[in-house]
Amino acid sequence: MRQPPNAPILVSFPSSEQLSATLASFVIKAQKDSIEKKGRFTVALSGGSLPKQLKGLINQPAVKWEKWQVFYADERVVPLDHPDSNHKLCMAELFQHVPIPPENVHTIDESLLDDLEELADSYEQKLIQEFAQKDAARFPVFDLILLGVGPDGHTCSLFPGHPLLQESDRWIAYLEDSPKPPPERITLTFPVLNHASRVVFVATGEGKVDMLPLILDAPEEYKLPASQVRPVHPGQVYWFVDDAASAKVEFSQIRSNRPTLERVNDQQHEIRR
Repeated sequence: MRQPPNAPILVSFPSSEQLSATLASFVIKAQKDSIEKKGRFTVALSGGSLPKQLKGLINQPAVKWEKWQVFYADERVVPLDHPDSNHKLCMAELFQHVPIPPENVHTIDESLLDDLEELADSYEQKLIQEFAQKDAARFPVFDLILLGVGPDGHTCSLFPGHPLLQESDRWIAYLEDSPKPPPERITLTFPVLNHASRVVFVATGEGKVDMLPLILDAPEEYKLPASQVRPVHPGQVYWFVDDAASAKVEFSQIRSNRPTLERVNDQQHEIRR
């Protein structure tokens, strides 16, 4: 019998600086486990405020950048040097400061910006090349997906009420009617998010204080996109937030003056993928 998804693990930090430090330690441990099991570390990440929270990985000798394979959880359909590009943001905040091989960061094909379907198919093909022959899975199994959440509860480019929330087959989908500009985007779908070994949401600041209770305390009532990210067992979803963002959340959480990696891992279910 298939086991139900694990409950989210919520960890609240007094400051975003403490959050960033513990998040870096968490990522390094996930990397170590993944490399020991299969010799590589597959990561997807979003844009927004998330890349800045990964600053704790810079100048970390324990990070084996040559083993990372990085994909974008969503991307705006703009040139890679455009101010709206998630790739440009991630380069500025993280990748240009670390020795990751450029070919290990998988970007959209700029020659296909005028054809959304071809662009999405092209990016999906990159996922297939990385995962299909190696893992032989119906959907890719990322070692770690790092996400933000919008004030409307969206994550990646999966917005409340949008038809893409029902997508059950594609790995990568496109949309041309994003309610948040720019309108044209590609995004990972729920089946991909929900087959990951680990998904970490990062949310900080008072701007998230009213949204987090709707996601964590009443997921079935509001059914916001972020609350629908529940990886299949034994995968696990984590929420790394600061106290300003979690002030109204009733959901059981780890909250202390010094949340540490050990405290997070004490709550963690063993992942056997």
